[in-house]
Amino acid sequence: MFSGLIEYRGVVVALDARAQGGATLRLRCEGVLSERPQPKDSIAIDGVCLTATDVDGEIVTFDVIPETLACSAFGERAPGELVNVEYSLRAGDRLGGHLVYGHVDAAARVALRMPEGQGERIRVETPALLAPMLAVKGFVALDGVSLTIAAAEEDWFEVALIPETLSRTTLGARLPGSLVNVEVDPLARYAHSVVLGLLKP
Repeated sequence: MFSGLIEYRGVVVALDARAQGGATLRLRCEGVLSERPQPKDSIAIDGVCLTATDVDGEIVTFDVIPETLACSAFGERAPGELVNVEYSLRAGDRLGGHLVYGHVDAAARVALRMPEGQGERIRVETPALLAPMLAVKGFVALDGVSLTIAAAEEDWFEVALIPETLSRTTLGARLPGSLVNVEVDPLARYAHSVVLGLLKP
């Protein structure tokens, strides 16, 4: 479980495709000395909950299965690129964002960036299956960052980013055309499933 409040970033060292499918991801991660992750720990990378398979100094290795590659933006991440890193919550930690599971629903393209006050507004193309779960003033996580939806239409939604978010996370560098990982509010996901009759209330 994560909060969507990003304290650390990482640098992609390598993303190596595996013959049987999937990939091996190696990152140089901030916060290793203070957070002390161990193999088998869950860490959110750009909002995707991954399991560490090896920790060697600041280098953390992960297995990325085909399902994760299919529904995330990892396929576009190249060596040297920055990613958001969030270590899993501990009991008693302050929850200042919203509950983020790290179960990314889809990758979506940034359509537009606009200056707004001290910060910026970003418009993201809405994957059709997620449109009913993205409501104005509802939560969304983009690349693992907890955000509030400022505006939404059928095929796009917008979030407003404060200067702190722009400087501390990778969202400051996601230009139009780039992919971001989208996780809808888990409560919206379950409510939508109830409405569709996939779950019984």
